[in-house]
Formats: sequence, structure tokens, C-alpha cells
Amino acid sequence: MQAMASSTQTPAAAPATPPVAAKKPHSFTCHGITVSDDYAWLRDPGYPEVTDREVLAHLAAENAWFEARMEPHRPLVETLFREMRGRIKEADRSVPQKDGDWLYWIEFEEGAEYKKWWRRPVAAGDDGNADELMLDEVSLAEGKEYFRLGAMSVSRDGRLLAYAVDDNGSERFTARIKDLATGELLPDAIPGTLSALVWVAGDKGLVYSLANENWRTDNARLHWLGQDISSDIELYHEDDEGFRVGSALSANENWLIVGTSDHETSEVRLIPAADPLAAPILVRPRQKGVEYDVDVRQADGCDGTLFIHTNDTHENFRLATAPLDRPGEWTTLIAGSDAFYLTGFDLFRDFYVIEGRLAGLDRIEVRHYDDPACREPVTFPEASYSAGMGDNPEWAVDRLRLSYESMVSPATVYDYHLADRRLEVLKVQEIPSGYDASLYRTERLEIAARDGTAIPVSIVMRRDRESAGPLYLYGYGAYGIAIEPDFSTARLSLVDRGFAYAIAHIRGGDDLGRAWYKAGKLERRTNTFNDFVDVAKGLIERGYTAAGRIAISGGSAGGELMGAVINSDPHLFGAVAAHVPFVDVLATMLDESLPLTPGEWPEWGNPIEDRAAFELIRSYSPYDQVKALAYPPMLVTAGLNDPRVTYWEPAKWVARLREMKIDGNELLLKTNMGAGHGGKSGRFESLRETAEEFAFILWQLQAEQ
Repeated sequence: MQAMASSTQTPAAAPATPPVAAKKPHSFTCHGITVSDDYAWLRDPGYPEVTDREVLAHLAAENAWFEARMEPHRPLVETLFREMRGRIKEADRSVPQKDGDWLYWIEFEEGAEYKKWWRRPVAAGDDGNADELMLDEVSLAEGKEYFRLGAMSVSRDGRLLAYAVDDNGSERFTARIKDLATGELLPDAIPGTLSALVWVAGDKGLVYSLANENWRTDNARLHWLGQDISSDIELYHEDDEGFRVGSALSANENWLIVGTSDHETSEVRLIPAADPLAAPILVRPRQKGVEYDVDVRQADGCDGTLFIHTNDTHENFRLATAPLDRPGEWTTLIAGSDAFYLTGFDLFRDFYVIEGRLAGLDRIEVRHYDDPACREPVTFPEASYSAGMGDNPEWAVDRLRLSYESMVSPATVYDYHLADRRLEVLKVQEIPSGYDASLYRTERLEIAARDGTAIPVSIVMRRDRESAGPLYLYGYGAYGIAIEPDFSTARLSLVDRGFAYAIAHIRGGDDLGRAWYKAGKLERRTNTFNDFVDVAKGLIERGYTAAGRIAISGGSAGGELMGAVINSDPHLFGAVAAHVPFVDVLATMLDESLPLTPGEWPEWGNPIEDRAAFELIRSYSPYDQVKALAYPPMLVTAGLNDPRVTYWEPAKWVARLREMKIDGNELLLKTNMGAGHGGKSGRFESLRETAEEFAFILWQLQAEQ
């Protein structure tokens, strides 16, 4: 007779040993080279649905091992979490910003994970009774393990709100439309969006892009309010699998701008916003390697002028103009420069603004249409900082909303008054538990890489820190993304325990301009990894830390960086945090069915067609280069629903590391089973994951306090 189950369940015993993934022989051949991959089975054949019991059981076993090993350190995690949370002003609101007849702002309530979006008629002045709650993320997220608000856009007449929600981390959003006058949701619902939501045709139409089955936005579509989505009209379709499509309005909101691009080539079309079915105007046909983006100025009495930000004559971009009726005739307004990297521009009725970096530091300049030679740079008080344009929705303004911070200065919101070139402080980030900037110092170093190139490094530490103490080194180095020397309340939990926190501005990012980016991609990709290692060695040589006392961290492409440097120089590092790491580079770049792969070939190379690219990628792909080495302690994270770095990349990597490594150091894998690339949602839940990372680092560097 079968025994009956007890009415009470005994908790499962903590695992005594780490899980060992089954080895199932598998191989593939490309360019006559055969590659073995015994852990390929960890990719569920039904992906993006993950239902394979063996795969799920293995991920669950890894999560159980993570929990078991972290259990003794939960008090430290909780201490760190309380510290980090104590530095966040829980009941907080943004500085209201005027857009037309309304003031808009967001608020967090005490204890809330998510925001509420508010507005008030400008005419109501300071009358709080006129406040209107537009969107309540707290209510929308209730009962959900994951919640993320994507695009949102208020119609020009202020009556309708279009917004998009992802509730599982897959980055496939469902767009809805809310009548702000009544609070009711319209029946219109558009699932599978991955784009901005753009109002056109007098607020009767909404332009958006759908993610196709491979999670690629190859379209721009028009939805007429009140019509079934099956009747939506495709305004543009992109045939190149490597390109992505996006839409926006011009600054004066008269033109719909439809752009398509990959990592090195772009093409733009203009459509009258009032008549979205009109024939598009092609600004200039795509030319491989030429990137450009466009905005439109139409002043009184003129037919219109295009402003074009492009790298066609200089890799650091120039700003050109063209008549609207002859959009391909580009005339230089601001020439490209080796010294100044022009990253973007914004048009306003009476002036325009350019943004860029000079010697790696952010720069904002106001320029005037009637006096091209006049430059008005906005000056900031520190030698190293991060600054940029804030939310500036209106066309006719006499002041600019700016953002500013540094590694020692909390985030600050300014209004820049153009008439007297004056910065007005509107809000400084409050730190309820207290913060004294005078206790900290920041430095910007240059450390020579092995080829002689000077690599910038930004560091923050306490003034009373002892030399050769523990150091946290962060890096990314890909896609031309610069890592700014910004402020972080979370990192204070390490800095106040004697750590220095350093950012290596390695090649592959565009911190020092477009040439800096190009020097870390394709056939020069290994510069990125060498730069990071050489920065670590340079910090040791200068007495900031010692070998084995460096904790390193990076995510996504930065996780690839982590994998590469521990294969080459494992002895340097005392702890590693690799978040959603892109480590199975070769197999991913060989699989053109994956969402990002075709669009990534300009970044990494196409190993399907190019044997040299195949061999280079294989030579540094962290998964393919795991060896019988003593690796440092490692914490690896993954997201089951991640469409950018699929969960099986970190899972396979950890499985191979467990098989090959010859040390007894910790190796932990945590997979978020209900989240994607960004980990858990919510402002506090995400902090808890940071607290886990920092606790792991303090544990491994024997610096628990």
C-alpha cells in the first residue's frame, strides 16, 4: 500500500556539493574546424519557451547551491541592503517640467518599488488639488514577479496616454491607451511592441514597432485609434536582418522620423506627422559605415532645414545642414574634430545645443542659428563629472533642464538660464542616512596599456583609506558605450569599508571618441581585454591595491570581459561578479536565428562567412577558452527570460568551469527565473541583488564587516 504524504513538508536539505551538469557529446564544424560543446543541451529546443525538465532541474540545482553557500552570509546581505536602502529617499519626487499646458513629474511613495506619474495644469499654479494621477506603476505591478514600464507618450492635446508594459522580462511589451479625462483604458491593445510610441495625425494615430519572432524590430506600423490592430498599416519594412527600425517626432513635432540602422550604418526617412500615409522622404540612401541622424527646423518664412549628425567625413562626427526639399545636399555647419567628439544635438526654436566629449569629459554648448561662430559652453564646478541634457520637451524655451553628477557629488538637476548663462540648482539627490562629500576624494588617472596607449581610470575612495587596500574595478568596453564617472549611493557600502572603486575607460567604449570605440571592436577586440588587465596591473604598481585584492565586475558584454581576463590573468583577481555574461560568443555569432546575432556582426565579425573572424572570436570567447586553471571566486547571474544574453550562455560557462578548473574557490550561478537582462525589477529588489554581489565580494576578500 502506498504511504500517504504527510500534511507537513520537511524543508529540502541544503546541497552538500555543487551541481555537476551532464556531459552530452555534441559538436559542430565550420570552416573545416570542429568544435565540441558537451553542454549545448542546456539550450531548451523550445526556446523562448523554457519547459525542458532536465534544463529547469539543473538551473534549480544551481540556484539551490547559490542559496546554500550564501546562507551564512545572509546577515551581511541584509546589513548591506539596509545601508543601501537607507541612502534612498523613499518618498521622493522629480522636479516638475512644463510641457504645453501641463506640468509633469513622477513620485515614489514610502516603501514603494515603483513610480506614480503625475501632472497638473499650468494654470492651476501651486494648487495641489488640481494634481492628476496619470499612471500608477504600483497598481500595475501588483501581484507580478516582474514589472517594467517601457515607452510612454502623452498625446499633443493632453487627453490620451499611450504606455507599454513588460511583465516577465522578455522585453516584449504590450501597449495600451488610457483616456486621462475619464481614467478608462481604451480597447486598443498592441502586444509584442519593442519601440517608442509616437502620436501622429492629430492624435488619431499611433506609430510603433513590433518585435518579430526573432525579437527584431524590422518595421514601423501605424495604428488608428479605435480600429482593430489587424488593420494596422506598415509604414516601413526593413529587409536587412541586421538592421533595427525606430521612430520619433522632430523637435517641432511636425515630422515623423523613421530610422533604420545597425552598429555602423543608418538610413532615415521623414513623413509629415499630420499625414503619416504620405510618401516618405529618404534623406540619404544608406552607405556602409556611414551613420547619421536627423532633426528638422522650420522657422517662420522658410521651407525648412535639416540638421544632420553624421560620421561621413570624420569618425568623431560633424553637424551638417540641408534644405528640406534637397535632403541629400549636406553642408557642414560644425566640422568633425580629433579633439571634440560630437555625440548629439537638440534643436529649439531660437537656438540649438550640441553635446559631446572633450578629453573624455562631457561638454554641452549652446549655439545660435544667426551666429554660427558664437559658442556658449556650460561650465561645471568639478574637473571630472558626468553631465547631459535632461527632459526638455518644449520647442520655445529660455532655459534648459540639465543633469549633473560626479563620483563624489550626488545627482543634481539644474536649469540653465540662457539670458545670463546661469545655472540654477533645482534639486540635489538627498541621502537620508547622511553623506559628507568631504570624506571622499576622486581621481582621474592614465595608465599605460601594453601597446603604450594611455587608458583613463576614474577612482573614488575615502580620504583616510589605507594604500594597497581592496579595490573594485568595473569595466564594459563595447558598442561605443562610455561609462561615466557618475555617483552611486550603493557603492558607498564598499568604499566605506576601505575599498577604492575604479572605472576602467577601456577601448571598445567611446569614452575618448569614435576611434577609441573602433580600437576595441572586430579584429582589435582583444585591446579591450588587455586594457583592463593592464589597468589592474597599473593600479597595483601605483600602490592602490595588491594582486588578489581586486574584485572585478561587468555585465553583458562586460561579462564577456570578465570571462576573457580570468582566462588570461586569473591570479590578479580575488573575486569576480559576471552579470548576464555574453560568454558563448562563438556559438551565438554562428546562430543567425538568435535575436541579436545578425545585428551584432558589425561589432564582433561574421564567423559564418569569415574564417578569420571565426578564429579570432574562438580565440577569446570565454566559454571556448576555459582551461585547467585556478580561477578566482566567481558569482555569475542569468535571467531565464533574457532575450539579449540567453540564459544558457552563463549556464554552459559555469558547467564547463566546474569541469575544468583546478581550484577550490567558490563558483555560484544565480538564475532569475522570472526576469530578463536587467535582473529583478523594482528599486529595492534590484538593490538586494547588489547587496548579494557586495556580500560575495566582502566574503571572498575576507573583508566582511
